Amino acid sequence: MRINLKGKNGQTTLEYAILVMIIIGALLTIQAYIKRGIQGRVKSSADDIGEQYDPGNTNYVKVTNSISNTRQTFNSGISRSELTAADTVDVSTFQEISNLESGGYWGTP
Repeated sequence: MRINLKGKNGQTTLEYAILVMIIIGALLTIQAYIKRGIQGRVKSSADDIGEQYDPGNTNYVKVTNSISNTRQTFNSGISRSELTAADTVDVSTFQEISNLESGGYWGTP
């Protein structure tokens, strides 16, 4: 039995071309859904990092206490001030990120 393949060669190429066109069309159709899924994954990863810095929502408190002992004298119209003991300076700082939901970076004004 002999099979004639001369007429089948063009038909096979056409079938492959149609199959490739269907696959490309399907990929173009679901492109928006793939993009949205990737963006969701990136946002989820960024949210897992923790609190983000936002200069508008950062409270920074610095308290400086300074203690010094001075002697002021006034003699014949001349004022004089002298330090009698070494200065003592105590500095404490506190930084806090607050009000994250209303920051400009999170999409809400």
